[in-house]
Amino acid sequence: MPDPHAREPDDPRTAFSIPMQTRFRGVTAREGVLVRGAAGWGEFSPFAEYGPAECARWWAACYEAAETGWPAPVRERVPVNVTVPAVGPDEAERIVAHSGCRTAKVKVADPGQSSADDIARLEAVRGAIGPQGRVRIDVNGAWDVETAVRMLDELRRFDLEYVEQPCATLPELAQVRSRSDVPVAADESIRRAEDPLKVSAAGAADIVVLKVQPLGGVRPALRVAEECGLPVVVSSAVETSVGLAAGVALAAALPKLPYACGLATMHLLTADVCAEPLLPVGGYLPVSAPEVDEQRLQAVEIEPGPWQERMAAARREWRRQAGPEVAP
Repeated sequence: MPDPHAREPDDPRTAFSIPMQTRFRGVTAREGVLVRGAAGWGEFSPFAEYGPAECARWWAACYEAAETGWPAPVRERVPVNVTVPAVGPDEAERIVAHSGCRTAKVKVADPGQSSADDIARLEAVRGAIGPQGRVRIDVNGAWDVETAVRMLDELRRFDLEYVEQPCATLPELAQVRSRSDVPVAADESIRRAEDPLKVSAAGAADIVVLKVQPLGGVRPALRVAEECGLPVVVSSAVETSVGLAAGVALAAALPKLPYACGLATMHLLTADVCAEPLLPVGGYLPVSAPEVDEQRLQAVEIEPGPWQERMAAARREWRRQAGPEVAP
């Protein structure tokens, strides 16, 4: 965790709101704050339902990016998957075909949709990416154990690389893992857990999905990866290119990177704040820190007051968590 005694990033602290191309996990726009510090730009963009305790980690990640900077990379580019929201098969095929990626992550079990909708989407994705491409699914914890086991058996024909967060709890994930031969990846069980290492201890996953902001920065995420001892997939929280750059920095610093990462999410937004958005080329993202473009930022700028208050609450909680011996 960064030193709470250290100075906080200077202004500007600019709030933004960027509409999504398609509703994604119930979200129709991504909002947050961009902060400029000595090391560059940081992004603070926790989802609306997160309170100060969870937001403290997101602030720590923003502080690290703006003031501390990231560890040195061990690779110059990062392989990425294309993310397919809960769209119809025609749109799913178009997204995959235009991505240039050889791995696709497909959202399933979206509220209001049926398993038939999921299967039609997967058929389109598998057809677009071809037999040599990799397909993974993300359930966001929506299934119970019996549904997960049944659905994974039904989806066997798509040759799934893995299933991400099929159920909500660690005991459920462990049951699914013991009853299905599809590898299980843990996402929410990592990023929303007080102790992310419980996933490994519970035997609940074959793979861990790490996101920089929810884990408090690149360095804390690297520690989680090392202590979990499981293969890592780095994913985004659907950020601007500023936030995505932190995910790329994490993926670039990992000693091993056996899976494509879920960082090619810029296509899910209708705009960006950088002149050169982080978009994949040939299925890879470059390791870089994009600069914010003032005109693009002004086009998506919103009243900062509510976000300033939320960020201040997160900073207070961050200091409180650090303990009285170090908190100012």
